[in-house]
Amino acid sequence: MNKHVLSFLLITILFIHPASFANTLSDVKKSGFLRCGVSTGLTGFSKAGEKGNWKGFDVDICHAVAAATMGDAKKVKFYPLSAKERFTALQSGEIDILSRNTTWTFSRDTGMGLNFAAISYYDGQGFMLRKNLEINSAKGLNGLTVCLKQGTTSELNLIDFFKKNNMKYKAISFDTSAQIIKGFAAGRCDMVTSDRSQLYAMRLTLSNPDTATILPEVISKEPLGPVVRDDDNNWFNIVKWTIFAMLNAEELGVNRENIKALKNSPEPAIQRLLNASGEKLGLGNNWTYNIISQVGNYADIFEGNIGNRSPLKIERGFNALWSNGGLQYAPPIR
Repeated sequence: MNKHVLSFLLITILFIHPASFANTLSDVKKSGFLRCGVSTGLTGFSKAGEKGNWKGFDVDICHAVAAATMGDAKKVKFYPLSAKERFTALQSGEIDILSRNTTWTFSRDTGMGLNFAAISYYDGQGFMLRKNLEINSAKGLNGLTVCLKQGTTSELNLIDFFKKNNMKYKAISFDTSAQIIKGFAAGRCDMVTSDRSQLYAMRLTLSNPDTATILPEVISKEPLGPVVRDDDNNWFNIVKWTIFAMLNAEELGVNRENIKALKNSPEPAIQRLLNASGEKLGLGNNWTYNIISQVGNYADIFEGNIGNRSPLKIERGFNALWSNGGLQYAPPIR
């Protein structure tokens, strides 16, 4: 066979082999809904209501992706997953996106065939314990029993923190947050360790939340965000820019309430946001408008689910915009 023909065939195989062009967007449109992996139930982030309607910060990220891709934020099916199940469900193609308080780490990003699209929430691991223990610092936790979740970064962080401070502990592991708080309420452990956002949520589920206190120390960096498979760069870009669009909208003061009035704003940056071409992503030119009008900007989903307009009342902190002293920063839409 002519060497030029052979080279052509090899190049053709490389570029048209089915494994090389996964098209999640096409699959989502064909099925008519987005398959979103969420937690088994975490107040403020992802929890099913009495009628089965899912609500929360992580849930709204999936609603936003559905709005961007299909023009309808409601076209989402939610799949509750434990910490042990979440990555396998995404790798196997059972879900299209994992939006489940998941920490971005080196090993997860480089060794599992996955991509973290963006940091949607800056968190950190902390401790919740019985108030009657009268302990005000994490340095006073020596010898206590701790409830924690299996298959999370919390296990390794706990080992490192106690070893560094020459302290000992006894661990009891569970699969879900509901099991953890049940064990804590039953007296099986003195404290719970998890991301502080989760601790605030779990504390609310106690029959008397005032019996528990959350210590001020943060012992780790926990950048949380939605995850996709790494075999589809376009889908990665869609999820990433969905979050960036919401952040840019907050910075420009565009939200669910005023977006109709601002549609014809003379402000160039607002026009670039609301008329951003979706052609290169395979989306319509109203993709950003659909996100903001149907779901909201970043502040809308933060404050409504976990911030000042919610029972959790978590302060923005690191999750404030960069212009307000926080870390949330999105590339401009130009």
